[in-house]
Amino acid sequence: MTEDLNTVSEDDLHAYVDGFLSPRERVRIEQWLEQNPARAEEVRQWRAQAVELRSLFAGYARTDAGDRALLSSSRNNEGPKQGRDQGARSTTSFIRAIAAGLALFVAGGLTGLYAPSLLPSDRSTRPMETADSLPRQAQSAFLVYASEVRHAVEVGADEQSHLATWLGKRLDHPLTIPDLSTLGFSLVGGRLLPVNGKAGAMFMYEDGTGRRLTVLLGRNDDNRETSFRIEESNGVETFYWIDGPIGYAVTGEVPRALLQQVADECYRQFEKSEATKSS
Repeated sequence: MTEDLNTVSEDDLHAYVDGFLSPRERVRIEQWLEQNPARAEEVRQWRAQAVELRSLFAGYARTDAGDRALLSSSRNNEGPKQGRDQGARSTTSFIRAIAAGLALFVAGGLTGLYAPSLLPSDRSTRPMETADSLPRQAQSAFLVYASEVRHAVEVGADEQSHLATWLGKRLDHPLTIPDLSTLGFSLVGGRLLPVNGKAGAMFMYEDGTGRRLTVLLGRNDDNRETSFRIEESNGVETFYWIDGPIGYAVTGEVPRALLQQVADECYRQFEKSEATKSS
């Protein structure tokens, strides 16, 4: 038993949360976490904290095509002696990197508050505009369909396999329907609906008290960013994120802490499904 517990280190778990593992390593970690529920809960809390941090700074996060080239150039310019001294300077460099990152976040925040007119209105802003429209579409769909009794969904939970295949083909993206039973929500079913003018998918869930949640998925092939945000409108909470070409939104009239748990579980299962397919 002790040997088994030592197969996954603290660094492995942090790398898993930060998304730095290969698909095969992610599967190995997830199998280990299934056998170690206490550590799995700790990792879940880390992921929730990471998502919250991303949501706070997502509006200021930007990458440039030249960033990787700058790093490569810096490494190539290091001589033999610099390579030998690199380990001695690693701690100082790490601290400086953190300080530089914080400075960039502050500068980005000030720019967003006091100089919005300086931001270019070019193609690079379109993914963020799409991200901002996603919660409104998700909330509209929730308000329209969650109150329906007989026609809330097109395909019921008894045809879950057909539902996933059908909606996956319409989105041109393989779908795995999240299992939220550990959080007290069972699948009601799903339906096809438009998201950003294209085919989108919505899954609906219900708990034992009749409270409902929806999980919305929509395509945006132009997106190259990932953002995590929470939005509220008239008591309806939406937690949403953009991951590559797919946008996700979890919506419901439930406490924010519960919604975040649901969103975190959906994110984990979608990521696990993607890793399994690519391995």
